[in-house]
Amino acid sequence: MTWIAAFRSHEDDCRRAPSAHNTQPWALRYTDDAVDVHWDPSRALPDSDPTRRDLFLSLGAFIETCLVVAASAGLPVRADIAVDHSSQRAARLLPSPSVYDTPFTLTSVQQRRCARGGYAPGTLDPAVLAALTALGADLRQVPTRTLVAPLAAADRWMFGTPEVVGELRAWMRLSPKHPRYQLDGLTDQAMALSRIEATGLAAMIGPRAYPLTRRLGGPALLAAASKGLLRYDGSVLILVGSAVTPESVIEHGRALVRVWLALSERGLNVHPLSQLLDCAATAGQLTEKLDLAPDESPLAVFRTGRPLKEPIRSARIPASQV
Repeated sequence: MTWIAAFRSHEDDCRRAPSAHNTQPWALRYTDDAVDVHWDPSRALPDSDPTRRDLFLSLGAFIETCLVVAASAGLPVRADIAVDHSSQRAARLLPSPSVYDTPFTLTSVQQRRCARGGYAPGTLDPAVLAALTALGADLRQVPTRTLVAPLAAADRWMFGTPEVVGELRAWMRLSPKHPRYQLDGLTDQAMALSRIEATGLAAMIGPRAYPLTRRLGGPALLAAASKGLLRYDGSVLILVGSAVTPESVIEHGRALVRVWLALSERGLNVHPLSQLLDCAATAGQLTEKLDLAPDESPLAVFRTGRPLKEPIRSARIPASQV
């Protein structure tokens, strides 16, 4: 069996990588001597992610996951990161003289979870933060309570912007009856919504009702529902870095998933709060709060801690259905 055939047999494990809205934008194309990592533009989020920050972070997370999975299988594989916009190619996976050096395994990939429900109080241990930084990530820790107001503002922007709501609606799976419930997107369970909450959200942002609910204050109401999310003593981590090229953002995505895997191995989960960066006003507030250098910017925001309930495993498209 060639290394490419062996790698292909593990593609479903690679597809456990995280992505914004669980869009799974990656596409693998196999050749005789390489595996090309492309992205599917139909799975991008042009309205909520116009700079494609989340797209390239997701691709970086996928590439790193591919290397971890290959290493766990004993396959010597390396990644050549080079973005080609004309063909939507992000990287090539190529044979390597040695197995990728990583502390993580297939088990690490399989046990990683996002938890969007309640977290137990407690801030991140400084020793853990130091260990995460050693993985190549520039992380800044912020107390959860300090972001209550910015998150509410970002949520109002998100639910008040028709184009963004349209994307959100397209990727939400708020009922098990949705035809893609077991494949991709954000399910009601993944978002830790009760049946009543999911039904209410679907009604408020539905294509017919949304114009009216938007005029009647629906965005403020929906934002208010998440105010309690950060009203506890916990930690929010912000990944900081230079984002001058797509390749640099991909590398930050690789570091981000290493951080998430390391947290998972310590029994800690994460909850991305991307709306804080998607909203220009709150992104500016964060940049000012962190006192960043001119060439630095916040790239990812997520709270971390021990969830009060075990989070569900999010859906993935099997390689056989791609």
